[in-house]
Amino acid sequence: MNFFFKILLVALFVSAQLTAQVSFVKAKKKIELLGKEKFFESALLAVSAYDLTARKTIVNLNSKKLLHPASNEKLITTAAALLYLGEDYSFKTSFYYSGFLKDSVCYGDLYVKGGGDPDLTIDELDSLVTEIKSAGIRAVTGSLYGDVSLFDSTYWGEGWMWDDEPGISAPFLTPLIVNGAGIRIYYAPTAVNAPPKITLEPDVDFFSIDNRALTVDADTSDLTITRGWMSHSNNIIIEGTLSKNSGIGYEEISLFKPGFFFLSLMRESLEKNGIAFGGITDTATLPQNAVEIFTFSRPLKNVLPNMNKESDNLSAEAVFLQLGYAKYGAPANAGKSVKVIEELITQIGLNPKDYRIADGSGLSHYNLVSTELMLNLLTYLYLNKPEEYETFYNSLAIGGVDGTLSARMFAKEILGNVRAKTGTLSGISTLSGYLTTQGNHKIAFSIFIQNFVEQYGAARSYQDRICKILSLMK
Repeated sequence: MNFFFKILLVALFVSAQLTAQVSFVKAKKKIELLGKEKFFESALLAVSAYDLTARKTIVNLNSKKLLHPASNEKLITTAAALLYLGEDYSFKTSFYYSGFLKDSVCYGDLYVKGGGDPDLTIDELDSLVTEIKSAGIRAVTGSLYGDVSLFDSTYWGEGWMWDDEPGISAPFLTPLIVNGAGIRIYYAPTAVNAPPKITLEPDVDFFSIDNRALTVDADTSDLTITRGWMSHSNNIIIEGTLSKNSGIGYEEISLFKPGFFFLSLMRESLEKNGIAFGGITDTATLPQNAVEIFTFSRPLKNVLPNMNKESDNLSAEAVFLQLGYAKYGAPANAGKSVKVIEELITQIGLNPKDYRIADGSGLSHYNLVSTELMLNLLTYLYLNKPEEYETFYNSLAIGGVDGTLSARMFAKEILGNVRAKTGTLSGISTLSGYLTTQGNHKIAFSIFIQNFVEQYGAARSYQDRICKILSLMK
């Protein structure tokens, strides 16, 4: 090789290294300057970012501060599930009968054993009942029982807020889940001084409706829709006023004891499919001599996109509880699952005693982690677990495209570039994930902003600005 050509290559390499070094320094300085703006006189900013291509730290600002991760907790749950359960791990809903079959009649009871499938729909449940009919059962002399022994009796996560009820984001937990453990309530104006029209989806005979609201001749509305949650009731209560000029709207609420909702829907489906049934519906443990009719399975990899892109708390808690069940057996509970998460924290090189994990979704205000932990997790998956990383990465929302990032990150530098998980609680906004720089380097990052009052737009704007700074690195 020509001597002068060798010199040129060395010069180009040194120049590229110096350019990269300048880019690192500029990015770090710009991010640290953001942390000195007026917004952060009261709020706290923590940022960790790492160049996975160059294997070099970009910035660590307050990276060891213990903060609430909000829904960034779902990343920890997802990583543990992929590493310890595997993407093909299945959520199973199984159907059995007791007694014996003769001439298409089940002389005994039907049982459904809940497996904590968070995504089971009403249409799927109808299809499953059709399978019972296809198995040759046309009538049942006994009752319908749901086995909910997979989980313990704790129906909420530790540290969840009492006044989150009946919001759909704080669902009651049960192994027998259908329709997201909630219901959608549609409303529409009618004649002035008459109650609004109320329609339930699904429209089932499980609820009582107390419609105290009125349609009014006004431009504004103050309609409220809730249920009797303080008395642990599924009685739906509609109060206030609805403008006659309003269009059709809806609210979604969680259900008390949603396992009984599952059984109620299943009973209706049995009758709709011509399976004669006259017994009761209740919960009971599956008898040892029960005969399996069939099992419906949903793999973990199909649950993760809704869990992370849409930040579904029910999915996260269902996955979280499976961690404890898979290793320590039934009944699944948070304590068993936390032990598995602690194993993960050790595996990625940190001390689990330095953090507090309370749930799988991030809804708990007891969770305390750091951006350092989040960054270590993201880095570990990318560098050491390529197969799990791919599934993990594909489950994240895409900036400006889908999920919880669909309405932000439209700047050309980050549009479609950021793959991340958002997190929101009162006074908390978090964002952790990956992006690619202009220099084609892959970056892992974690941004926590905490202790602000109702300024979520400002907090998210800072996160987007930090992502833009990182993306512009050469």
